[in-house]
Formats: sequence, C-alpha cells, structure tokens
Amino acid sequence: MGVEERRARLVRRQLLAPDERASSVAAVSEALVALHSTDPVTVFLSVHARSEGLDPAAIERELYDERTVVRMLGMRRTLFVVPRAFRPVVQAACTDEIGARERKRLLGWLGDSLGVADPDAWLRAAEQTALDALAAHGEAATAEMVRAEPLLATPLQFGAGKWAITASAGSRVLPLLAAQGLLLRGRPRGSWISGQYRWNLAGAWLGEEQPMPTVADARGALVRAWLRAFGPGTETDLRWWTGLGARPVREALASVGAVEVELDRGAGYVLPDDLDPTPAAAPSATLLPTLDPTTMGWKERDWYLGEHAGSLFDSNGNAGPTVWWDGRVVGGWAQRADGEIACALLEDAGADAEAAIEAEAARIHAWLGDMRFSPGFLPPFQRALGS
Repeated sequence: MGVEERRARLVRRQLLAPDERASSVAAVSEALVALHSTDPVTVFLSVHARSEGLDPAAIERELYDERTVVRMLGMRRTLFVVPRAFRPVVQAACTDEIGARERKRLLGWLGDSLGVADPDAWLRAAEQTALDALAAHGEAATAEMVRAEPLLATPLQFGAGKWAITASAGSRVLPLLAAQGLLLRGRPRGSWISGQYRWNLAGAWLGEEQPMPTVADARGALVRAWLRAFGPGTETDLRWWTGLGARPVREALASVGAVEVELDRGAGYVLPDDLDPTPAAAPSATLLPTLDPTTMGWKERDWYLGEHAGSLFDSNGNAGPTVWWDGRVVGGWAQRADGEIACALLEDAGADAEAAIEAEAARIHAWLGDMRFSPGFLPPFQRALGS
C-alpha cells in the first residue's frame, strides 16, 4: 500500500474531507478511537474540524449531560475522551496496568515522605475516604475534596533537592482512583477550556456498571479499532500508540488476524477485510489543534509529515497546531491575542490550497468567537505565529 492509498484512507477515515464530517462528538470519537484530552481545548477543536453544526455548548452537552463519551486516562498514560461503550476496552487494555504502577509508586512516596509504617493501609483509608465523600455529596473538584477531608489534605513531598515538590494527598489519590476505573472526570470548573475537572463515582456518572473484558480481549479490540481507523500501520506505530510492549501487540495482531502488507518503508498491517483501495476525496484543507489524534496517530510519520517534524513538533514528539492539505501536513497555525487565526505554510501547496486554508481559518475564527485559548505548549514555529 503506497503513500497515496494511505493518505486517501487518512482523509476519509479521520473525517478530514468535508463530505465525511460527522454530526456528533460520539461519531468523531468512534472514527478516531480516542480524542486527545491532555489539553482540554484539543477535544473541542478536534471535533469542530470534523463536524458540522456542533458549537462548544453542544459538545459540552454530549460530554457532561448525555455522556455519550467519557474522559479517562488511557494509552501511554495520556488523558483521552473515548466513546462510552469503549471505556471498558481502554481500561482493561491499558489503564488498569497504569493504575497498578501508579499505586506502587505512590506507596513508595508515602513511606519516604511520611514515614508511614503501613503505606498500603494508609492509602486504602485515603481512597475509601474519597469514595465515601463522593458517594455522600456527589461530584467535587480536587480542591473541594481536600478542604473537606483532612486525610486528603495531608501534605506529601515528592522528589528531592531542587526537584522536590509538596502536594496534598488528594491531588494524588483522586487521579489514582480514576486510573483504577472508580472515578470519572466530569464538568470542569470554569469554561470549556478549563482542565480542572470535577470528580464523580464512575457508576453514578454513567448510571451503570460496565462489565470489563479480559486483558487479551481488550487488547485485541483496541488493536482492531486502531487498524480500522489508522491502518495500515507498522508494529512500531502500534507499540507507540498503545503504549504496549512488543509481545502484547504481536499477540493482539494475531488475535484479529491482521494481514501484513508492504508499505513504502517496510511492512505494515491491516485487518483481513480491509485490503480494497480507497477512493480519493477531493483535495481539502483542515486546521488541526495541538495533539490532534490524526497528527499523533502514528509514530512513523514521514508519509504525511514530510520534513516538517522539526518545525511542528516539540523535542518530546508532541505536535503543535498543524495545517493539512490533501492528506499531508503543509504548515502550522496559531490564535493571536485579537482572535485572528494566523497560518504559515512550510511548502508551496498551490493557490487552491492557500484559498482553502484561508477559508478554514475563517471557519475556526467564526466558531471560536470571543474565546481565547493558550495551548499547554506550542513549538517555536507556532509560538512565533501567535505573537
């Protein structure tokens, strides 16, 4: 499968073509498997880029009232928004293991910081305190929980020397309970660009207790979903995106009957019923936000990124806002203080591309209205655009 086929699939399956746009947050998240939520603005801009008729209020309704999607820690210890029905898959495939590691780490800190003779008993007491408080009073933000529960207000010291920080026990216990699948992040304090979420008991938030699959079944389902949305991809892509090791990825590939295909650089994988060519969409422009799931969907990105990684990604491999044309990245963008959406191209994409990019920038500007946002990080190229 050559680069042109891969780009055609990317445009259609990642909903970047105007005629592929969705009408709900759930549909967008299902198409992309999961929406990056490290930066809260990313979720809204990722949905806007792939939808029609959804303003921020409509996106908030799905997130916090209808709850068709949920926010949770997942692959690579990253915060995502996932389809409600897919939450058990992510939890069993990735998050349970992350939660176990985080719990072990916190137990070590408790012994070092407080000199607790039985860190496990202390932590279990703190966890139960948080669960009981939420059961009694409903949702609450971390700061509210810490003020109300003295045990959760216990100061803990992490690190040493110039790296030492002091934080409340609640600031560590509540995210840990979420990683264990017991809590979910609800509506934030403040506007839709805020990342200070309120905590809710998972069963109460969803109105149900979701059955959990086995680890093997969950990892197979996760790899199948990724191949459907992002395939063909390499084993390196899958290991990076899932955060899993070589053995579980290979076992999952085998369990879904993945077929090996030749790519421009080495071997990749697709599902056995996904070998037919994809009709190319008409060339179109899209502006995707920081950490968008398409930009971050593969580890090996040359086929859609070209030589632009150094300009558009930071040193940790995180993508800033990108400008796309016809299935490839051609530049970057940023919002300026006056609300203008400033774009700059890193290659000559042609007059049609420039006109389409300008129109897409105007679409985002109108959609944002008076809202101003500052991404959690911007690589230097996009930072310069925003100044």
